[in-house]
Amino acid sequence: MPTTTLSPRTNTARSTTIALKLLMAVTGLVFVGYLILHAYGNLKALAGEEAFNTYAHHLRTFGEPMLPYGGLLWAVRIILILSLIGHVYAAFRLWSRAGSARRTKYAAVKTAATSQWMRWGGVFILVFVVWHLLHFTIVKISPNADKQGAEITANPYQLVVASFEVWWMVIIYVLAMVALFMHLKHGFYSAQQTLGLTGSPKANARAKTLGLGVAALIVVAFLIPPLSIAFGLIN
Repeated sequence: MPTTTLSPRTNTARSTTIALKLLMAVTGLVFVGYLILHAYGNLKALAGEEAFNTYAHHLRTFGEPMLPYGGLLWAVRIILILSLIGHVYAAFRLWSRAGSARRTKYAAVKTAATSQWMRWGGVFILVFVVWHLLHFTIVKISPNADKQGAEITANPYQLVVASFEVWWMVIIYVLAMVALFMHLKHGFYSAQQTLGLTGSPKANARAKTLGLGVAALIVVAFLIPPLSIAFGLIN
């Protein structure tokens, strides 16, 4: 029986694709871990202003005097920035490869639709993250015309409450969470697939269920505080 020998170029391309998928999987899991911790922190708003602001302050003083003021946050930021660069780089390289590969129309329909959603959903999430950082961290913007000034932007709890009392801010946040849900659901499943955790039909079904569950848990946790503020349950 004749055997098929792959050319060095094909082997290199395949190895590069595997490496890119591993990079996407690992950096994606870093983001999942961060999102879980971030969602937990946001839920502190339900306990009131003192609890939320104490938590925000503790993040900056964590590890003192072994760590400098804000040391933990800067360590986390560096890890997230490096993970973001790696994730975006791998994504664009893989999308470029997928776009140039020859595929039959029938087999490509579902894959292409998922790929398009992941691509543009990811871009939307990236734009939202930039706005989110400007809003709450870098510049600290209060979009609430009735609650402006340094006393609001210097108070994490009051800034959060003032922001989500504005209807269009809530809509933007909800849309971002919808995009995040779809991205996490597929991305967490794909990460498990890349790491070899979907080798049987049972494992594959479990991975899909886990992807759905993790995505739902994170997104629901993120939505509780802004919706509670929007409906007047937190003030």
